[in-house]
Amino acid sequence: MKRFSISPPVAALILAVVLFLLSGLLPNGYGGDIDVAIAQATNITRLAVFLGVIAAGQTLVIISGYEGIDLSSGSVVTLTAILTYVIVNGNDNKVLLALLVSLLVGMFIGWLNGIGITYLKISPFVMTLGMAGVVTGTIIVINHGNVSGKISPIMTQIIARPLVGKIPGAIIIWVFFGLLMWLLLERTTFGKNLFAIGVNRVTAKLSGINVNLTNIATYSLAGALAGFGGFLLVGNTGVVLINLGQPFLFPSIAAVAVGGTLLSGGKGSYWGTMAGAIVLTLITSLLTTMQMPESVRRMVLGATLLILISIYGRQRGFRQ
Repeated sequence: MKRFSISPPVAALILAVVLFLLSGLLPNGYGGDIDVAIAQATNITRLAVFLGVIAAGQTLVIISGYEGIDLSSGSVVTLTAILTYVIVNGNDNKVLLALLVSLLVGMFIGWLNGIGITYLKISPFVMTLGMAGVVTGTIIVINHGNVSGKISPIMTQIIARPLVGKIPGAIIIWVFFGLLMWLLLERTTFGKNLFAIGVNRVTAKLSGINVNLTNIATYSLAGALAGFGGFLLVGNTGVVLINLGQPFLFPSIAAVAVGGTLLSGGKGSYWGTMAGAIVLTLITSLLTTMQMPESVRRMVLGATLLILISIYGRQRGFRQ
């Protein structure tokens, strides 16, 4: 008989449902009220959007293998959020310009990461960590210049408020974003090449794949997606902070792992990352409702990551 198994994205979704049902048993939960439950589920999903978008670039980098990881994503999120805040300055007509700048700045930083990793043979961990320091220093310089700005009304309307019925615009954006990520990974040459280099770069090269170009494109795209995350995040919060993106760094990696993407590369999906983002947001919401301190929240998130990876149990077997 074949051994019964559940795909990681499905397992993550089941866990999310269980956690949500458990939240209804808490004193401050929805208490069985359907309307309150729907409102709470909608709010949790809305909060998961920003983690999910930021984790998209992390998904691509981890799938690419070679111990890929992007530790600069949190700094990129903060930088692009500040740039958006300054460029828009309350003007609806400058929203598209701010979005374009966020994408290009993030892409440029990701391109630098890709160049360092591909041609200078710097470890992804070291390269992206060093880039995070450079970007953080840039942010400090900008802040000393008395940053002033304001998000525009249209950003608040599209991102933070209900757009269709009671569904916030952020969720609708995430759904379309998820479809685009699925098309990128499953229906394009780039996606197929990405999985190939994640499995085995030597074999991929012998098969005619331009490994260097694919790797640079992956980090460039990851940077652009982090920039998009910064744009969305400031549109939701309405304010910028010097460490706005840093709290998303570890959860973005955890969401990818919880969603079943192999940390050794070569296998994964963005649907899994979306499910992982929802799970982590639910856990954080539960711990907040239980008034747990930040230290306990971090411990629980770390333990959840380790337990789920152990349950999936496929990391060693898939390593090159």
